[in-house]
Amino acid sequence: MDLENKDELNAEAAVEEVTETAETVETEAAAKEETPAEEKPARGRKGRGRKQKIETSEEKPQSEWTERVVQISRVTKVVKGGKKLSFRAIVIVGNQKGQVGVGCAKASEVIIAIQKAIADGRKNLITVPIFKTTIPHPITGKSGAGAVMLRPASEGTGIIAGGAVRSVLELAGIGNILSKSLGSKSPLNAANATMDALKKLTPFTEVAKKRGLTMAELLN
Repeated sequence: MDLENKDELNAEAAVEEVTETAETVETEAAAKEETPAEEKPARGRKGRGRKQKIETSEEKPQSEWTERVVQISRVTKVVKGGKKLSFRAIVIVGNQKGQVGVGCAKASEVIIAIQKAIADGRKNLITVPIFKTTIPHPITGKSGAGAVMLRPASEGTGIIAGGAVRSVLELAGIGNILSKSLGSKSPLNAANATMDALKKLTPFTEVAKKRGLTMAELLN
């Protein structure tokens, strides 16, 4: 009887251990189902070894030349079969340091006409003799039916001019001057007459050399 009781007790203990282990397994499985799986961070398109390019904006060096459009006009040319329409641009080019030029060009589009006029103006640059902030002496220039009279002015006067004449004088670097437009009022004639007057200017150094004087003696 003792042996039978022992066997029964051992069997009951074994059944209890099996049930306990089964319950623990079930609870662990339920816990795994309840806890969501940790989401892995999504990988970017770029690999780990690749370096990201850093964009650097470099400032372009500004040109010393300044372009100013004086006039854009529509012109027509009569050809066989009708009229050909185009645009004419007048542009003043200068560096405000004594160099200035006038360009005129035609093209079927406005932008192309301006570009061609700028190129033409840079080909026809002249050097202006500037004394302090004005011109050395009075002068009159002519172009076609237009004429422009220029007179030196004292400090603080400013540029007394208008239209194309003012644009030419400003881009040439002259700060004080008196002017009067005579004859034709065409912007192209006025600009070319101003350029003709500036070409005729004679610096004081050349006059002093011709007369055999120093600059101080000439100015006094």
